[in-house]
Amino acid sequence: MDAHGHERFREFVETRSSALLKTAVLLSGGDRHAAEDLLQNALIKAAGRWQRIDEPEAYVRRILYRQQVSRWRLKWRRRELTVAEPPEGTGGSDASSAAELRIVMRGALARLTARQRTVLVLRYFEDLPEADVARILGCSVGTVRSTTHRSLARLRALAPELAALGPADVEQQPSRDYSPVEVRP
Repeated sequence: MDAHGHERFREFVETRSSALLKTAVLLSGGDRHAAEDLLQNALIKAAGRWQRIDEPEAYVRRILYRQQVSRWRLKWRRRELTVAEPPEGTGGSDASSAAELRIVMRGALARLTARQRTVLVLRYFEDLPEADVARILGCSVGTVRSTTHRSLARLRALAPELAALGPADVEQQPSRDYSPVEVRP
C-alpha cells in the first residue's frame, strides 16, 4: 500500500470504526471483546485489498457478516454471557425506560444463536432487505424469512418483558379537549 492509500485507510478507520464496532457488538451478542476481534480481523483483511476496494464500508461490513457466519459454522462452543437481571420497572422517566429496554434487549440477543442474531441484526439494525441478507449469508430468501420468523418468536419467548417495556410505560400525556367554544357577541 502506498502512502496515499495508507492515509486513506487510517482516515477510514478513525471515522468509521465506532459505527462498525456497534454492528460487530450486535453480531457477537454483546461481547465487546469478541466484537473488537471481529472488527480487527475485518480491518486487517480490508487493508490487504485496500487499493482495489470501491466502497470500503460496505466491504468491511460484508467481511464482518461473513466472519460471523464462519464462526457459527465452525460450531465453536458458545460461551455463556452472564447478565444481571434488569430491575423491576419503576415507571420512571423515558431515559430509564430506554435504558431498561436496552438491557433487556442486549440480554435477549445474547441468548439467541449466532445465526438468529445475525439475521435480526442485518434485517432490523442494518435495515437490509431479505434479498440482500440472503446474498450476504449465502442462503435463500425463504431461509432468511423463516429464520427471521423463528428468531423473533424465540426473542419474544426469551424476553416477554420486552412487550411490557413498550409505549405503555411511557407516561401518557392527558388529551386536550379541542371541542369548539361557543362565543357570544
